[in-house]
Amino acid sequence: MQKQSHRGLSIRTVVAIGIGAAIVFLLKRFGSVPTGVPNTNIDTSYGFLAFFASLFGPIAGFIIGFLGHMLNDLTYGTPWWTWVFTTGIFGGVIGLFWKRFDVEGGNFGVKKIVSFNVLQVITNLVAWVLLAPTLDILVYSEPANKVYLQGIVSGISNAISTGVIGTILLVIYAASRTKRGSLKRE
Repeated sequence: MQKQSHRGLSIRTVVAIGIGAAIVFLLKRFGSVPTGVPNTNIDTSYGFLAFFASLFGPIAGFIIGFLGHMLNDLTYGTPWWTWVFTTGIFGGVIGLFWKRFDVEGGNFGVKKIVSFNVLQVITNLVAWVLLAPTLDILVYSEPANKVYLQGIVSGISNAISTGVIGTILLVIYAASRTKRGSLKRE
């Protein structure tokens, strides 16, 4: 189990933030499929972001999402801050449940898979259908019909991507861990 020092994040978590942000950036840049709706993709990075957030918690989840999305946007020019922030929020919210999921403990069975997927679907829909488009309207004066369409498509596609990729990664990782209480002293 990961421990935080009294001074801040563990070295393991800081390294995970760097690796996670790089993976999110690469997947956003090269692992996204256009949907036909302008500036809206089926994005494979959210499954990996949810995986890292489930292992390292809300601070790591937020930073990984924020940095990965920001770096991707910088390759196109200027970051779209409302969506960068929302990606961070998504990672942070999933990370809030890292102790409940306890993937490190090797127990990620059906109940936890269902809990993870209920959480990620709700978080994806709130993040992309409500938060990001509303912020776009408030910050960038974007037309509501455009950004809510983008949000709906993103919310659905991100929930599917996270459900498939995130669940597979969490199940495989949990299976590689020794289950708590499975070792007995002879």
